[in-house]
Amino acid sequence: MTALAHAGRGGAPAVVEDTAQFLTFMLGGEVFAIGILAIKEIIEYSGLTTVPLMPECVRGVINLRGAVVPVMDLAARFGRPATQIGKRTAIVIVEIDADGEQQVVGVMVDAVNAVIDIAHSEIEKAPQFGARIRSEFIAGMGKVNGKFVILLNTDQVLSVSELEAMAQASGAEA
Repeated sequence: MTALAHAGRGGAPAVVEDTAQFLTFMLGGEVFAIGILAIKEIIEYSGLTTVPLMPECVRGVINLRGAVVPVMDLAARFGRPATQIGKRTAIVIVEIDADGEQQVVGVMVDAVNAVIDIAHSEIEKAPQFGARIRSEFIAGMGKVNGKFVILLNTDQVLSVSELEAMAQASGAEA
């Protein structure tokens, strides 16, 4: 069908506002969101196996149904103090595109909030300055109930090639 098949009276296209779904979560008192299509599951935080010579932001690995999944502390990735483990701490399992391959990474968050719909018209471009995290980590700023939610670019934030470079650099320092 063409767009005109859905036209309203007088041939004007019917207004259908496209929305996208995001999982919102807390990190250091701020609300962040990841596109729901990148999220595989959410699990309760439990002990991690630490791996030597990994960057500070990689807290360790977990066994997820037989697969080794690295777990990143987003707060540390953003240059903030490491996440303090609490009752609501969770690991969000995210699938990213790493150099054309799908990679599964766990992300530590303070607390998972909710899945929300944000209209595309309510998403602004990422600010070029003033944000407290690197601008390439931000996919956009979603307006929800008069407040902004930082929409993360998971492929950038969880970049496996950048983490490998960080691990090699920290190994060279040792």
